[in-house]
Amino acid sequence: MKSVRKIELLSPAKNKEAGMEAVLHGADAVYIGVEGFSARAAAGNSVEDIGELTAFAHQFNAKVYAAVNIILKDKELPQVEKLIWELYRLKVDTLVVQDMGILQLDLPPIPLHASTQTDNRTADKVRFLEDAGFSRVVLARELSLGGIAEISSQTTIPLEAFVHGALCVSYSGQCYISQAIMGRSANRGECAQMCRLPFDLLDSEGKIIRENAHLLSMKDLNMSDQLEALLDAGVSSLKIEGRLKELSYLKNVTAAYRQKLDAIFARRQEFTRSSSGKSSIDFQPDLAKSFNRGFTGYFSQGRGRDIWAFESPKSIGEYIGTVEEQGRGQLTISTKQTINNGDGLCFFDRGGLNGFRVNRVEGKRVFPAQMPDINLGAKIYRNYDHEFETRLLRKSAERKILARIAMGQTARGFALEIFDEDGNCAVVAVDCEKQKAQKPQGENIRTQLTKTGNTIFEISGVDIQFSDECFIPSSLLGEWRKRLVAELERLRKINYRQEIKQIKLTSHAFPQKELTYLGNVMNEKSLAFFAAHNAKVLQPAFEQKPQKNVPLMFTRHCLKFALGWCPRETKDKMPFAEPLYLRTAQSKFHLKFDCAKCEMQVVGNEGITRQKKVAENNFKNYNKIIR
Repeated sequence: MKSVRKIELLSPAKNKEAGMEAVLHGADAVYIGVEGFSARAAAGNSVEDIGELTAFAHQFNAKVYAAVNIILKDKELPQVEKLIWELYRLKVDTLVVQDMGILQLDLPPIPLHASTQTDNRTADKVRFLEDAGFSRVVLARELSLGGIAEISSQTTIPLEAFVHGALCVSYSGQCYISQAIMGRSANRGECAQMCRLPFDLLDSEGKIIRENAHLLSMKDLNMSDQLEALLDAGVSSLKIEGRLKELSYLKNVTAAYRQKLDAIFARRQEFTRSSSGKSSIDFQPDLAKSFNRGFTGYFSQGRGRDIWAFESPKSIGEYIGTVEEQGRGQLTISTKQTINNGDGLCFFDRGGLNGFRVNRVEGKRVFPAQMPDINLGAKIYRNYDHEFETRLLRKSAERKILARIAMGQTARGFALEIFDEDGNCAVVAVDCEKQKAQKPQGENIRTQLTKTGNTIFEISGVDIQFSDECFIPSSLLGEWRKRLVAELERLRKINYRQEIKQIKLTSHAFPQKELTYLGNVMNEKSLAFFAAHNAKVLQPAFEQKPQKNVPLMFTRHCLKFALGWCPRETKDKMPFAEPLYLRTAQSKFHLKFDCAKCEMQVVGNEGITRQKKVAENNFKNYNKIIR
């Protein structure tokens, strides 16, 4: 018989309210940023809020992971050390970290997860992190299912993989373009997401190959149809991206993946969920209805042509049909979907993605608030479903833990026991004069004892073990039930076991003997860590000492492949002179192609100057649409 492996659905938490909703909608764990030290600076939270979220999640044996996943300055280390102790005392389950200097601090016995920012692509790297004391490794998004299986076969550490949400075009932790142009470090939580901006692609003679296209913008990841394959490859934690997303996204996506996982568990007894309780969802989840730039499996099945979104970095939502007719102030859309007043519809034209708000609907006839310039046959997408979004503004889920009550007589009154699905048991004994009943009381007793209302419990049955029929007022039964449930809640808190793991200093060799700026070494503790592991740091972090004429981005996305000029795919010669360049309004980048590794590098030229104000002005029109 195969051993049972616990599988975790891990959801993002922008704040404590979002984290609580994620738990209610079926998350087994949530990850949340710590104010000032998270890789999403705009989604930082106070220690107090994280503590409240942790107490809430632990009711369901769900876990809370605090993201402290930026590279740190020396002056920040004492503050971070104090912060970690505060999080530990609040029973936060894990820290997600990038900076190896943290392992050199005086730490409490709290488990550490190696962030995807530590660039975890190989079995050697994952094995090193396992031997260094990490409890989990978050894998690079670029890995194929075969690559994940290979790492799993050579290591024993639990593996976490992204399954949904926005994709960084560069290997995480290896992108410096935002720092170089705008002074905003991705490794410090301030990424400006330059990859979502439009570029011109030029050849060496300055000829424009593609103009004003989002050449580094990827579609969004969707692995909902490959979850079973991920589990078979060795992944134990399935991670949803989106700490900057709206609450409706979090509810919808979490619920959708919860339902898909539960369907797998019903067939595959060797897998089980890692937390307690069952979520009841009051809507029909639909991944296409939440923010997405179109979906891709990225490199899960190898290199494909479905990964990029050159036309626009905006959300396209769900495809609903085509324009059938045009009239004065109206469109007829050929669709099987119901379009509602207030919906947001969009379409692609030569300018990219354009859209309009639906003012009124009559059958398939749509009356836009402002009539768009659109062609017959144009494909129509809905990126804002008014009714769906309105539904998600209200309460949309609850989560209950199954419990059973047994009630019997004692010499002095009655005894009530409650057993929950995790084996916790609470007992309440009451002294009470017994009154003989004139008629059967079982139905009323069961009715009163199952009224658990707004508690976290759902009573699946009541066993009445009376030798004689006794009359008990409903008010007393209600009082006893409240005492019983409160006692079980208290015991669940006491019985929750925070995992303990003390990091010990190690000295095994790092997979690389020398580290450049790509090592992201920014403080003395990190320097000491790599020295202890036989790695020489040749250059400090890019944020400390920007390098000239070096790659600012490393990516498996390849523009030669995308445009049909991959030498592995075709014998046709590219009709443009190399090297190729990407150009924005203020900068020009040289493209290098490493065909042996099947990678592209975006290189900063010596002439690049940081024009922060200009760059931010160009970027401000995009900062709301790229999340």
